[in-house]
Amino acid sequence: MDNDFSLQLIRHAPTAGNIKKQYIGWTDESVLPFKAVADKKSRTVWGSDLLRCRQTASILFPNAEYVADPDFRECNFGQWEMKTYNELKHIQSYRDWIDDPFLNTPPDGESFSKLIKRVEEALQNLPEGNEFTILMHGGPLRYLLARAKKQAFHEQIALHGDCHTLIWENRKAFGEGARCKSYSVEPLMAKGNL
Repeated sequence: MDNDFSLQLIRHAPTAGNIKKQYIGWTDESVLPFKAVADKKSRTVWGSDLLRCRQTASILFPNAEYVADPDFRECNFGQWEMKTYNELKHIQSYRDWIDDPFLNTPPDGESFSKLIKRVEEALQNLPEGNEFTILMHGGPLRYLLARAKKQAFHEQIALHGDCHTLIWENRKAFGEGARCKSYSVEPLMAKGNL
C-alpha cells in the first residue's frame, strides 16, 4: 500500500561487553566480527551515532549513506556502565531501577523518560517518506516495540542482528501512537555470531 508507513528496526551486532552481559550504554565499543548477507540496494539508513551501530550498518548496508543521530543512542547507564547484573544486584538503587525503570534512574545516568523523549524526537526528525531502516540499541528498540504493539516494555525481545518490521496505516497513525497493523521479525546475521 502506498500510504503504509514502515520502520525496520535493527539491533546492532554484539560487542565484547554484550557477550559479558555488561550494561553498554554510551560506551563506544566496536562490534565483534559477524557474517550477514549484505543489502546492496538500500541507499540511506539511519541510526545511533555510536560505533557499534555504524559498524553494523556498514556491513549490512555497504552502499548506503548512514545518517547518525545521537538521539537514537542507548540509555546512559551512568555509574552502572560496563557493569553486570551480578556486580550490581546487591545495590538497592539498582534493584529499584530493575523493578521500575520509569521511576528510578541510574546514578549519574539517564532516566527512561528522557530516553523515550529523545528517541521520539529522533523519529519526528526523520525526513519525508514512508519507509525507514534504523540501526539501534536494545533499550530504544524494546521501547518502540512496546509502543507499536501496545505491550509492556519488559515483554519485548530485541536480539542482536534481528530486523523488526513494523507497519502502520500511514505516517499520521504512527505519529499519533496508534498500534501497528503488522509486525514481523527476521534474523539478518548468522546465529553463531550472536
